[in-house]
Amino acid sequence: MESVIRVVPRDDFSLELWFDTGDHRLFDARPYLERGVFIRLKDIKLFKQAYIALGTVCWPDNLDIAPETLFDRSIAIEMRQPA
Repeated sequence: MESVIRVVPRDDFSLELWFDTGDHRLFDARPYLERGVFIRLKDIKLFKQAYIALGTVCWPDNLDIAPETLFDRSIAIEMRQPA
């Protein structure tokens, strides 16, 4: 399973993500902002407080998104670097 090693929250409610696999991807969080506890993330100040814990993206108040969801539902920004 991929782990997130860096996150940059953007003003358009997307997350720029780097994974331990070398992948650099972009996750659009907007569809999640209408669901359950994630409605709170409509507050851009809260959304921008994203941080990494245990290999995934988290926010205050115990909000997080599974790393496999972040990987599977994101698009590649750039190609992986060869090892």
